[in-house]
Amino acid sequence: MNIQGGIGVKITKEQVEYVAHLARLNLDEEEKMSLTKDMEAIITFANQLNTLDIESVSPTAHVIPIQNVFRKDDVKPSMDRDELLQNAPSEVNGCFSVPRIVN
Repeated sequence: MNIQGGIGVKITKEQVEYVAHLARLNLDEEEKMSLTKDMEAIITFANQLNTLDIESVSPTAHVIPIQNVFRKDDVKPSMDRDELLQNAPSEVNGCFSVPRIVN
């Protein structure tokens, strides 16, 4: 199935049926006709993009400059474990213990 070509690409109903078969889709006649027009418009638009001169455009990952916004990872003292667990209904090995809900 060759669907590439010039700007005015014609997608056939048979091509839509082939793609629908690969995707295991059951389409009625109205959906096939609608998808034929939609696929033709998509391929035509993609081919229009292929005609653009982008030689002077450098590849980018983002359209605006970005920088790392993460803070420095400084080690700081944390809260005391016993103080944190004093309100726990139950604790095992220094961790909160909760009832099992999944068998």
